Amino acid sequence: MITTYFYAFISVFIVSLVSLIGVFAISFKEETIKKYIDLFISLAVGALLGDAFIHIIPETLENFENTTMASLLIIFGILIFFTIEKFFHWHHHGEDKEETHIHPVGKLVLVTDGFHNFVDGIIIGVSFMVSIPLGIATSIAVVLHEIPQEIGDYAVLIHSGYEKTKALWLNFISALFAIFGLVVAFIFGNIAEKSILWVLPIAAGGFIYIAVADLIPELQKTKNLKYSILQILSVVLGILAMVSLLSLE
Repeated sequence: MITTYFYAFISVFIVSLVSLIGVFAISFKEETIKKYIDLFISLAVGALLGDAFIHIIPETLENFENTTMASLLIIFGILIFFTIEKFFHWHHHGEDKEETHIHPVGKLVLVTDGFHNFVDGIIIGVSFMVSIPLGIATSIAVVLHEIPQEIGDYAVLIHSGYEKTKALWLNFISALFAIFGLVVAFIFGNIAEKSILWVLPIAAGGFIYIAVADLIPELQKTKNLKYSILQILSVVLGILAMVSLLSLE
């Protein structure tokens, strides 16, 4: 059992390190990042929608006997994140002027990403409890799944007003929630596995809300035809990245 714990914690830590993929962007000039930030946000839109509609929702509907309840949980997730963002907006207006340059969507992304990583940790933990090979296979799938999303999340944090280094570390801290998920999986076992069924549709609702309510309106501000086409292609690329991961499930 100790060997299982060892492999599981190493795997989750490696998954968390994927969030540092933004370190490659630190060496870029500010002008370069601003020039391509919308394309990475477009990638985030595709990854979020692809994750919700291609992975999470089908899995939820497949395992949920009551599809109406599953649908209500997705809507509930949208309403939860709508409420959270409202809170951030209220708090945002009550802050000192020096801090108001941080857009609430950045904080919302950190909440949803932390939530998502927590669930990933539970999934990895449950997989390792079945067998070490299954746990490793699941971890590889999660890593490949996280790469496009982490690139997009980092871009959204930069777009929201965070400095490059701070955005990188906040993204990493959010990723460490996977460790908490792993611990919960090992402590509660089957209870944690069953609770995922209720958590996943809420997470899907959060992803849909951020993509549709926050990120797509930002992309609509671009009027240049050539750049708009590139944005659409980036969204499609994010979706295709999620489609390609179906072979690993």
